[in-house]
Amino acid sequence: RVFEFCGAQVTREYYFNDHGAQIDRFARSLLAAAANKPAPEDGYAGEYINEIAEQVLAETAQDILALPEAEAQEAFRAAGVELMFQQIRESLHDFGVDFDVFFHENTLYESGAVERSIAKLKVQGHTFEQDGATWLQSTTFGDDRDRVIIKSDGTTAYIAGDIAYYQDKRERGFDRCVYMLGADHHGYVQRMMAICAAFGDTPGQEMEILIGQLVNLVRAGQPVKMSKRAGTVVTLEDLVDAVGVDAARYALTRSSINSSLDVDLEVLVRKTNDNPVFYVQYAHARTRQVAKNAMSLGVDRSEFAPEELVHPSEENLIATLAQFPKVVETASEFREPHRIARYLEELAGSYHRFYDNCRVTPMGDQEVESVHRTRLWLNDACTQVLATGLGLLGVTAPERM
Repeated sequence: RVFEFCGAQVTREYYFNDHGAQIDRFARSLLAAAANKPAPEDGYAGEYINEIAEQVLAETAQDILALPEAEAQEAFRAAGVELMFQQIRESLHDFGVDFDVFFHENTLYESGAVERSIAKLKVQGHTFEQDGATWLQSTTFGDDRDRVIIKSDGTTAYIAGDIAYYQDKRERGFDRCVYMLGADHHGYVQRMMAICAAFGDTPGQEMEILIGQLVNLVRAGQPVKMSKRAGTVVTLEDLVDAVGVDAARYALTRSSINSSLDVDLEVLVRKTNDNPVFYVQYAHARTRQVAKNAMSLGVDRSEFAPEELVHPSEENLIATLAQFPKVVETASEFREPHRIARYLEELAGSYHRFYDNCRVTPMGDQEVESVHRTRLWLNDACTQVLATGLGLLGVTAPERM
């Protein structure tokens, strides 16, 4: 949203990992759960695995458990992956996140893109053979060690998909690829940047990598376990159910992705000024109510006399409004949307002080004066900036609260 607002052409793409060892472990875990057996030692456990296994059995016509083990595992893999994919799409959509493209990792292998990308690196002289395996000479490009891309048994390593995926995006014409990765992916940065450089691109330009940090859910200062699922798994649906979409989105965007985040669920459901999303949304709703009251009393924007705006609250509000373009530009440049959230809180505070000190509508029998009309301009400017800023964060701007 911020990139597009600043003039960029953007494609939102979700890379769905549906290939490799982790998917094999997922399939074996589903099969074990369906057969009421313990999870594999290297598998996945938890109520969500049981739920998916039960759903696969319920929605599949054939008796999967009667199949030979290899066939049963493949059936669970295909059906389980599809169910997870649909759940991910639905969860993201309900959270206000809609991608233009859902890219399946497995298509890179089915289409031959993995083989082609490795062949290209070989031609460029960026690979070598050792111990029966094919390696990417990634230390040449700043990595801390060279990486196996084809194992000695002929199977590809995980990085092979990353190589093919980056080349695929560049071949589709994207001149800047911004990766958003989870907190457990710090070790991937050097190897990904090496891939970028191996294809002749400049790390930090054609490829950028942003790493999100962990989010801790707390209530009254204590960790919260909201899910019936095993371990520490908390889903996006759990968070949305607890505080709502707007509060959840705002809470996750008002802090830098470079810092771990404590989200206080108790604060986010309050309709008080210590709840930042309420504070900002209420400011917008208040501007709309003021505009409606002004209209009913005959105050319009037929004139604008800036010389009338001499109260410190007015001057402060004007100065704060003037910062908005630079705030958005900086948020885009540094990939820091939290700057917009913090600015909106500052603007909301400035507007509330203006509201307390400077009437937009006349009192009693007072005639409508130019100062009222001019203040209405200022009020409506706040409406526009607050609504635009909230929109950039994917948060609604309510008309009333």
